[in-house]
Amino acid sequence: MNKSFVKFVTDFGPLALFLYIYYSSGKDIKVALIPFIIATILAVILVWFLEKRVPMIPLLGGLLITFFGGLTIYFDNPVFIYIKPTIINILFGLALLFGKYFTNEPILKKILGNALSLNEEGWKILNIRWMYFFFSLALLNEIVWRTQSEEFWVNFKVWGLLPITFIFTAFQIKLINKYKTNE
Repeated sequence: MNKSFVKFVTDFGPLALFLYIYYSSGKDIKVALIPFIIATILAVILVWFLEKRVPMIPLLGGLLITFFGGLTIYFDNPVFIYIKPTIINILFGLALLFGKYFTNEPILKKILGNALSLNEEGWKILNIRWMYFFFSLALLNEIVWRTQSEEFWVNFKVWGLLPITFIFTAFQIKLINKYKTNE
């Protein structure tokens, strides 16, 4: 089986299933969460079965979807799934803020050091920008779910956050080029 196809299906299959069920069930988020959680768990198991390991981000995402989705279903209250992006982004922001105290270097350098060669000043600036970005996404998610309809929030979560992240990332290219090293 083609590895890139399996990765695509395990990354986006559960989300596509969620959207399909959400819209075909009359926009009932609790109805769509049950198959989403099951599909997410199956995707993580499939990745483990094929690769004998599960990357940290999909594993963490699967755990959080199961936890917050489960709380939403159990308490019959969608606020738990609404706050999931807020909590994740705050945790990422805090990791970038405090990570340097535990690793003696910016966390982003630990994560992306093999993909990017930047001098120390570049890593510091990039780390700070991403920290503020994650905190801003948390705040934006809070504003959207508290002021807009559930359908708007679902669409924002799926079709808004990813483009915002791509645009933010594109704006970092100038910084990366300015501080890159020739290692």
